[in-house]
Amino acid sequence: MKRTIPPTTGLMPVVAAVLMGVAAPAFGLDADADAAQALAKKSHCTKCHSVDKKKEGPPYRETAAKYKGQADAAQKLLTHLTTSPKVKVDGKEEEHAAVKSKDEAEIKNLIAYILSQ
Repeated sequence: MKRTIPPTTGLMPVVAAVLMGVAAPAFGLDADADAAQALAKKSHCTKCHSVDKKKEGPPYRETAAKYKGQADAAQKLLTHLTTSPKVKVDGKEEEHAAVKSKDEAEIKNLIAYILSQ
């Protein structure tokens, strides 16, 4: 009996969906809000940011809207939150504080929380 291998073109969307499903938990897209809020407070993020109100920095909802639909959004925020880049505050340039955690899972949970707003 001769066996044929079905064409794989129909599998590409399935493979992509599976890979996205694997990548999504890596950035904790199902965020633990309590843990994220605790890390934000510990890291003094709440001094300049809130969920929905403008402070010195943009609200999380504005950040989430800015990155919506961008495949590299979580990676961009990971870099931003761990490398202390220069940011403009009230027209002055200053260093953005890094998150006070070395635990990548904790940081990724915070990112997922921000992006879920």
